[in-house]
Amino acid sequence: MKTLALWDNPSELNNDPSIVFQYFPAQKKKTKATVLVLPGGGYQNRLYETHEGAGYAAFFNSIGMDAFVLQYRILPCHFPLPLIDARRAMRYIRFHAEEFDICPDKIAIIGSSAGGHLAALTSTYLDEIEGEVEDEIDRLPFLPNATILCYPVIEMADMTVAHVGSAVNLLGFNRLHSAAAFTPSRIVSEKTPPAFVWHTAEDDLVDVTNSLRYGEGLHKKNIPFELHIFPHGPHGMGLAKDTHVGQWTGLLINWLKNIGFFGE
Repeated sequence: MKTLALWDNPSELNNDPSIVFQYFPAQKKKTKATVLVLPGGGYQNRLYETHEGAGYAAFFNSIGMDAFVLQYRILPCHFPLPLIDARRAMRYIRFHAEEFDICPDKIAIIGSSAGGHLAALTSTYLDEIEGEVEDEIDRLPFLPNATILCYPVIEMADMTVAHVGSAVNLLGFNRLHSAAAFTPSRIVSEKTPPAFVWHTAEDDLVDVTNSLRYGEGLHKKNIPFELHIFPHGPHGMGLAKDTHVGQWTGLLINWLKNIGFFGE
């Protein structure tokens, strides 16, 4: 594992720099595709060393892919800082693609829970953001080539299904009135990458409606997607090993092959 600084002057980032951790397959790399991992935590907890961060990286390493885990900014930081971090990480990986021996056009993003929201927002939010550093790296595209969402927070405005804590932590109370603009299902466009999404119907923390609405948003724009709703299981299952839900990783591998992330 290698630690990478996304900016040359992290002191400019509120003394809370975002960092990318690069993980390598133990055996031979089987693809030049790669993935950026965004752990959950409700925009208030750092989970990059847990099953939703390092655990996912280990899974991708096991199938022959490099993986990058992002430590993005959280409370007391609000939007746009987490999104700036995610965009910067995508651009940073592309900028160093030759050095990393990866394909700059085969970079997926995966996020769980609130990390799923940030992954989906990175895939859908196209507005320019004041405060992004204008250098060689930031001139590159930030959109991922594929999106993988695990029990994601999606809805920010409809409080009947939204994860209120994530919305407040990301936007702050003063911006909640505009939460619809930060709801990925509502801002899907023709540029949004294809997606693989899974959730459990029993999730008692993030309503499964979040994933259903993202699928609906993709469908309306004719964006290819694969959506799996498992009947049982709590929130935050991660790889869900030794459970019925755990089959999602095999389904994901097949999907990645289908979209050309493995093979020539």
